[in-house]
Amino acid sequence: MTNEHNLAVLADEHIERVGDYESLLFEGQLHRSGTLHDRGCRLAAGLRAAGVQPGDRVVVLTMNTPEVGIVYSACWRAGAVVTPVMFLISPPELRHILTDCEPSLVLITPELKPLLDSASEGLDLRVAVIGEDSYAELEAAEPAGITDRADDDLAALLYTGGTTGRSKGVMLTHQGLWFAGWALKEGGKALETTRAILPLPLSHAFGIMVACSGMHAETQRFSVLQRWFNAEDWVDQVEKHRLETSPVVPSMLTMILALPLEGRDLSSLKMLGSGAAPLAPAVRQQVRERMGVEIYEGYGLTESTAGVSANRFGANKPGSVGRPLPGVEVRIADDGEILVRSWGVMAGYWKSPEQTAETVIDGWLHTGDIGSLDDEGYLYINDRKKDLIIRGGFNVYPRDVEEALLQHPSVVQAACVGRPDEVSGEEVVAVVALAPDATITGPELVEWSKSVLSKYKYPREIVVLPAVPLTSVGKTDRKAVRALVSG
Repeated sequence: MTNEHNLAVLADEHIERVGDYESLLFEGQLHRSGTLHDRGCRLAAGLRAAGVQPGDRVVVLTMNTPEVGIVYSACWRAGAVVTPVMFLISPPELRHILTDCEPSLVLITPELKPLLDSASEGLDLRVAVIGEDSYAELEAAEPAGITDRADDDLAALLYTGGTTGRSKGVMLTHQGLWFAGWALKEGGKALETTRAILPLPLSHAFGIMVACSGMHAETQRFSVLQRWFNAEDWVDQVEKHRLETSPVVPSMLTMILALPLEGRDLSSLKMLGSGAAPLAPAVRQQVRERMGVEIYEGYGLTESTAGVSANRFGANKPGSVGRPLPGVEVRIADDGEILVRSWGVMAGYWKSPEQTAETVIDGWLHTGDIGSLDDEGYLYINDRKKDLIIRGGFNVYPRDVEEALLQHPSVVQAACVGRPDEVSGEEVVAVVALAPDATITGPELVEWSKSVLSKYKYPREIVVLPAVPLTSVGKTDRKAVRALVSG
């Protein structure tokens, strides 16, 4: 048994290195790093006293709060396996996760009680509610030491979004998360930022990566945490606290750009990191012109412990998702699929050895994404392998169609899917959302698209919607889009 890559050891080393300081602002309240660490140590003891054993799963179903990081730290200290669940999940999907991972404890915030009640009828669950006595009792214990865990012991079980089927549990180890946090920190060294705003859900792969990367930090860092993304509040916080960076997804940028930004002082921003979905060139240009900041795109997936590649300061190639992070190998298979190898590659899918064997072959993660590497080693994402549309024998990548539609001044969101067709095999169809006051119709956009797309690529039908369906982390929900255009 070794503690070399134990995440709880990493947390202790971090607090010894950076000390006690005001590290987190949440809804007007400042939290000190030493206090947050101490609360994690106490909660770890409370988890043990409550019967949580090493290897047990602890489901974390919360809005963004400071307690998310405390819970993660406590679980790793107690040897438990963090199982974060997005709060925007549907009751049937939550029930699937609860029955699949068999948690010894579920930690929730009060507003999510109805969701849990709806999903867990008939299940025997132990539940603690943050902000109530059931949770306070756990944190009242005397601080606990660290439970020994091996490098290949599980530290987290993350369920995939399930946009193309039932979600699967991705098994991530202490060593994998330790490595991924280190790689992310090393990759961002050229442009060191210490003041950030965190708008993305912490009960997600992103939150795990924030925790792991932060524990590798060599300097004090200050973060403003949003309970949930709000564009106006985001701008206010950046301006008020002179924040330097923020992780975002493209849909967030679209909402920020919809605000009147003229006269706002966003000059403290040094960079924005974008991921989860393709970034339209027009959005990038608007951010540059109106916010005065450069966007650095990156790429990763849950099965790779988030990070695979990223653009870096002084090495930012718009349109690409950057070069592989330190310690990460990327190659392109004969069919164009992106393959990844690193210590961060998952240990496998929970209770699914067959699917694991199909996805990780000889140490290489088969991502399901189609891409290419240029002569300088920059990675480009073309599309999801399973989202590829084959129309009359021609390959149509949805991203190509979407980027073309976004060139129209009236279109602010676009999503393209294939629809079964007796003649062509699949037909190209799309949904779009329009800018305020835009009046163009779907048929008119179809006619316009013929001028920017090849004959086999242009969508034969375009449906105008108030908003394009997105998943809880800002990705296009293609399953929902297919349902909308299936007729």
